[in-house]
Order: sequence, then C-alpha cells, then structure tokens
Amino acid sequence: MGVLDDKVAIVTGSARGIGRATAELLLEHGAKVVINDLDADLARAAADELGGETSVFHGDLTKEGVPDALVQHAIDSWGRLDIVVNNAGYTLDAPVHKMRDDWFQRMLDIHVVAPFRVVRAAAPHLREPAKKEREEGREVFRKIVNVSSMSGTMGNAGQANYAAGKAGVVGLTKTLAKEWGQFKVNVNAVAFGWIETRLTASKDEANVTEIDGQQVQLGIPDELRELAPMMVPIGRPGTPEEAAGGIFFLCSPWSNYVHGQTLHVTGGQFGGMTG
Repeated sequence: MGVLDDKVAIVTGSARGIGRATAELLLEHGAKVVINDLDADLARAAADELGGETSVFHGDLTKEGVPDALVQHAIDSWGRLDIVVNNAGYTLDAPVHKMRDDWFQRMLDIHVVAPFRVVRAAAPHLREPAKKEREEGREVFRKIVNVSSMSGTMGNAGQANYAAGKAGVVGLTKTLAKEWGQFKVNVNAVAFGWIETRLTASKDEANVTEIDGQQVQLGIPDELRELAPMMVPIGRPGTPEEAAGGIFFLCSPWSNYVHGQTLHVTGGQFGGMTG
C-alpha cells in the first residue's frame, strides 16, 4: 500500500522537469495524477511513460476558464480532488530598466494569477468534504503546494518580474493557509534554488519554448552556471527528483501539521524552513 493510495492530484506543468518528477513520485506512492502541459503531445507521452493511473489535460493556464476546466477534468476523471501542486511556470529575464510591460505581466499571470484561479476552482472540492468530515468528528487532510523560488524570497538581479510573481505566490499561500486551515487543507510553498531544469540549462538556440505563438528563450548564461559550486554549499545544483522530494513531503501525511510555510529546497543556499 502507498501512503497516497486513492488520493487524486493535479500537478501543473508536469510533462517534464520538476513537475514530471513530482507526478512520478506521487504515482509511485499510490496517487492518481492529472498530467498537465501546454503541449498536448508531450503531456500524453509523459503520461504513457510514467504509467500508473493518470489523466491528461493540456491548456494554457493563463487563459480565462482553463484553470476551472483543469479542476473539472480531475473531478470528471475520478470524482474527487485531494492534492493540488501549482508548478507550471517559466522565466523572461531582463533588468528593470529594460523590462517590457508584457514580460512583467506574463510572469504575474503564470506564477500568481494561474495558481489563484486553480485553487479558487478547487475550493468546493477541498472545502465541502471537510465540513461533513468535521461533523463526523474525522480529520482528513488535503494539500495545496505552490511552487515559489529563491528569487521570490531573496530577490534576483535580472528577474524583477519573476521574483515579483514568486513572492506573490508566497503571499497567496500564507493567506490561503489562514482561510482554509479550518478545513484541514494544508497550504504550503516550496522555494527552489538551483535545480537542473530547462530554466537553468545553457541559454542557447535549442533551449526555447513557445508561449502564445511566440518563441521564448530559456536558460542562463554559461558563466553563471559555472558559479554553482561556489554558490551552493552542497556544491552542485539539485536534480528534479531531489526537488520533487520537497513537494512530496508537503503532499504526504507527514506534513499534516506543517501549514503556511515556505520550504527552501536549495542545497543549503540561504538556509532552510522560513515563515
């Protein structure tokens, strides 16, 4: 038996990277998982490769109505919802004096507005069952994990837009924790440091993605990548699987009394658990 048997989870941006590693870990421990990505083919391929009980939903979560459709897809697939992991995101880097309005707004849309809309859509499926359970004298914990970043908690040059979005999701997390604790919905965030994904890979012509029909450059310059051993006390970037471990803990029964927190998963860079 797995610790998440019969639990239903949504993991946004779960066709690759940290999201995929998270989905794999949840599936391994018995959960049913909605695999979500902008790219339908990539999402289906990930679901096929991961195995387990999966369902696929593709769509741009920054578009009105899509977060609601995502949640409804989970309910239509399995009739319930227990875990929401707001992981989907990307970066558009520039210094403040060169930052375009649309670049700033895009980061707020994907990193704050989309998670807000997902959890708002999920509200009746997370809160209403708890009311009946409370009347019966039972505690059943459900989980929301929002993915933030050290950029959001510490700031980062060249990422004012991304940092603002990731700081915003921490504020959203703390507020939800105050509102939904009575319903035994644990709401926490994970702030990642240097994790080896497309966002921290080399910035080259091959490392691009398509957003709204436009090519978006991902990655960071190689000269910055070479600093990792000096910046991270453990001496290297983390893997997506190591990053997923932090999310899994906050989805598991072992986090039932962890609430309203931001867990830093950074290899020791700037410390650990913070309020």
